Amino acid sequence: MTAGVHVRAEMREQPDVLARLLSGAPHVAGDLAGPLAGRPAGVLLIARGSSDHAATYARYLLELVIGCPVSLAAPSLYTRYGVQTRYDGWLAVGFSQSGETPEIVDVLAQVRSRGARAVAVTNAPASSIADVADAVVDLACGPEVAVPATKTFTASLAAVAVVAAAFGRLPWTRDDELRAVDAVAAALDDEGATQEAVEQLVAATGVTHLGRGFTYAVAQEAALKYRETNGRPADGQSVADFLHGPIAAARQGTCVIAYAPPGAVVEDIRDATRAAERRGSVAYVVGAPVAGTPTISVDPRVPEGLAVLAMSVRAQQLAVGAALRRGIDPDLPFGLSKVTATH
Repeated sequence: MTAGVHVRAEMREQPDVLARLLSGAPHVAGDLAGPLAGRPAGVLLIARGSSDHAATYARYLLELVIGCPVSLAAPSLYTRYGVQTRYDGWLAVGFSQSGETPEIVDVLAQVRSRGARAVAVTNAPASSIADVADAVVDLACGPEVAVPATKTFTASLAAVAVVAAAFGRLPWTRDDELRAVDAVAAALDDEGATQEAVEQLVAATGVTHLGRGFTYAVAQEAALKYRETNGRPADGQSVADFLHGPIAAARQGTCVIAYAPPGAVVEDIRDATRAAERRGSVAYVVGAPVAGTPTISVDPRVPEGLAVLAMSVRAQQLAVGAALRRGIDPDLPFGLSKVTATH
């Protein structure tokens, strides 16, 4: 069987998956309105792995839309340290693509028992996580065979928008959503745009993915995809953290991939990219161009909260392309399994 056949096929499904999720948002938001009625006092996000990066995106979008505190749970506080925090009036969102990660199911059940209204975001609506939730957002991706999460990750980002729409007004229009889906399809049809960067990644002694705001989640996910498909170290950093010390590792032979959407953080990302180049790193920008730095294009008309979708596809192409270039099968790399049963 051809290396990467499953992951590449699943990547190609993303435009259809995203179109279905985003077009159904008003209906799903209506379904959520009953069990989740009323603005929450706060939101707790519960996730691991790729889903943890979707939760990073949720941290930004939900607080922006709802206007209440949003935090990422530390699951071991519940499963190992026995914390008894109350969540009266809060919303808890548990992310589990399989619906069966014991740790995530357990924590969502615990916080629900302590007052939270619980939502499960999953690709398996008849699963353990659905059983402990008040409402379910079904990713409806179909089976995902390859170990690296591709369509389930971008679908999780879209699902966050569905949840946000149940509580407030999204910072984009329906036309923007349609354009974002088209941008994903366009990126998939233009895989050649990543090939030069793929060669640099294969040659690099160190790799850092940079983002800020909404694209911080993309940088985190891009680094994970690269690590799990290539078996090489990579960091996913906020540019603000990067400049506080990790930039010291930017030198000749290293590669920086920066995810620069149009909007509030683009200049921050450009400045950090230039700083890394001055120290000797080879850099590529995904999104808004930086003078003198090679750009991997995404549609610049897509607002930053939705640009993460096409940017995530670019990150997938970089990771899978580098793995194939190294002779690694990204469908099942290094004995990893699809479901990791953490507790």
